[in-house]
Amino acid sequence: MTIFYQATMNPHPPDSLSHLTVNQYLKNHIRTVADWPARGVQFRDITPLLQDPKVFRVLIDAFVHRYMDKNLRPDVVAGLDARGFILGAVVAYELNVGFVPIRKKGKLPFTTVQETYELEYGSATVELHTDAVKAGDKVLLIDDLIATGGTMMAGKKLLEKLGASVMEGAAIVDLPELGGSAKLKASGLPLFTLLDFAGH
Repeated sequence: MTIFYQATMNPHPPDSLSHLTVNQYLKNHIRTVADWPARGVQFRDITPLLQDPKVFRVLIDAFVHRYMDKNLRPDVVAGLDARGFILGAVVAYELNVGFVPIRKKGKLPFTTVQETYELEYGSATVELHTDAVKAGDKVLLIDDLIATGGTMMAGKKLLEKLGASVMEGAAIVDLPELGGSAKLKASGLPLFTLLDFAGH
């Protein structure tokens, strides 16, 4: 994504949108926390993107502008537990489509479908209400970050169990070295991410 914002006033601060691509502007607002949640992990913290109203708007607009295109417009946005809820709900609101949460096991009160996926140590299960989507719905599946790809793959399978079609997976950050994005693409899922980080 290479949208540039033109300068209208001078001087501009060095981090102003007029001097940066949207991708770089957003990347400058992601905090890296060393050795969390375990030693050797470089955790990419997206909360600074949400705290500043201007940065948050730029972030959401980057997704909304893409999915306003009639060829990419979803019928429904599905968000993955938990930061996918933050992004997905706002994107769905702006696109004037419905939002559905894909939650960790035991959090949804109605009848659900389940999908279990492997973690580095053990496994996890996510659930979706059986009436969340209809057969034939085009769904945008969104999360904050793609690491190993397990959660997004499980979300895709859940939506497909109900007859929906996942048109694209979207995230702010891709961590390509962890192999998740390659695995998701190999499964046939198109991906849209705003930026990537080398390393864990």
